[in-house]
Amino acid sequence: MKNFYYLLFLWIIFLYSPVFSSTTTAMELKPEGVTRLQSVITEDPLLKGAIAGISIRSTTTGDILYSYNGETSLTPASSFKLFTATAALATLGQNYTYLTEVSTDGKWNEKGVVKGNLYLKGRGDPTLTVKDLNILAKQLRKKGIRTIAGDVIADDTWYDKVRYSIDLPWSDESAYYGAQISALTVSPDKDYDAGTMIVQVIPSKKGKKPKTTLSPNTDYMVIHNKSITTEPGSNETLKITRGHGKNELVIEGTIPEDGSITKEWMIVWDPTKYTVDLFKKELEREGIHVKGDCYIGKAPDKTLEIVSHKSEPLSEILIPFLKLSNNTIAEMLVKEMGKVTQNLGSWEAGLETEKRTLTQLGINIHNMVFRDGSGISHLNTTQANTITQLLYRAQLQDWFPVFYKALPVAGEKEKLIGGTLRNRMTSPPLKHKVIAKTGTLTNVSSISGYMQTKSGENVIFSIVLNHLQNDEEGKIVENKILSIMLNDLE
Repeated sequence: MKNFYYLLFLWIIFLYSPVFSSTTTAMELKPEGVTRLQSVITEDPLLKGAIAGISIRSTTTGDILYSYNGETSLTPASSFKLFTATAALATLGQNYTYLTEVSTDGKWNEKGVVKGNLYLKGRGDPTLTVKDLNILAKQLRKKGIRTIAGDVIADDTWYDKVRYSIDLPWSDESAYYGAQISALTVSPDKDYDAGTMIVQVIPSKKGKKPKTTLSPNTDYMVIHNKSITTEPGSNETLKITRGHGKNELVIEGTIPEDGSITKEWMIVWDPTKYTVDLFKKELEREGIHVKGDCYIGKAPDKTLEIVSHKSEPLSEILIPFLKLSNNTIAEMLVKEMGKVTQNLGSWEAGLETEKRTLTQLGINIHNMVFRDGSGISHLNTTQANTITQLLYRAQLQDWFPVFYKALPVAGEKEKLIGGTLRNRMTSPPLKHKVIAKTGTLTNVSSISGYMQTKSGENVIFSIVLNHLQNDEEGKIVENKILSIMLNDLE
């Protein structure tokens, strides 16, 4: 199935996406196009009180074809991930992989008893899953290990202990996109929302509590189910919350008897402890008895590595990162850049490396503010012209096909192709013509990427909208601007 989706993606890209020509055909925005753009920017009621930054740049010459507030510093939301992805590809390389190691400070005898502790050491893999932990447990059993006489210890010292980026709001602490960052964390599925678990609420009979499930199935999270199933056709009022500093979920409200299953991704408190707890369960599932406890600690300098897990390369990790706008991958990439270049797995070191790398690529970052890697901070700022400059410079790198493949494709329903654009521009003429990164925060909307115009030529663009009354209405404005670009650039 994975190969099918990959081939489908290649087919769509071949048929519909821009082909970056080496010609230098001069393009320009027709006068009537300029008039229409100005009308949208200055007269559209959805932009009342808002600030718009727009930049359109030639893919072949790098020249700016149109700019409105192109040098104005604005909050880009998740379009900021374009800078993180570019810096990661340049710093780490498209073939970069992460390693998760299992080692011991003891030895095991002919009966399979490890006389010592077992260490699970994370090295920043943002894509580690429960299935991977199970494979590690299976490999240990194949090695003949049947008992751990000591403890199972989680080592997450590859990164520092700072769990949240500097401006993450308290209101996002339990949302899947605001997960704690650890060098040892685990995802419940292939979306790689590391440090979360999936909660399902399933309707029961009227007057009864609905059924609840957790995936992975673990007692690490406690559920307090205060909800009730109501009569068919009634409104759903479910609310799922997690208390600060606790792994306790409270489910309140109602769900109708004929309602659909409610599914939410909820963040765990302390992803390192969560991961080692799951690993211990996988060991026991495979018949490996642990006599001691499981907790967080540091592996001794000299341990014997028994088995390890290697992630997919960065080229593949970029797909869920950019397609699905995965915040956790973004922040872990920042810390990884710091670790690799300065042996400091921190936001400070990683962002310093990112800024240095972007400068070396010829991107003018002097007026930018970097607060994180995901764009979740309202204090991140850049300019529309700087975003299009980055997208132009990216074309010149040998890793550009990897970068381009990871961007969402407008109107393509397959999740890992269309990504955050799968439900936008779902019909011609914009369908499949826009390949771009989106961004959304409260009162902020953005979209930046590549477009094939009606004339068949290709352009780079960035639209950043701030101080919106409704960020979702910003998407309507963006589509209007893109439609004008499609028709009036030639």
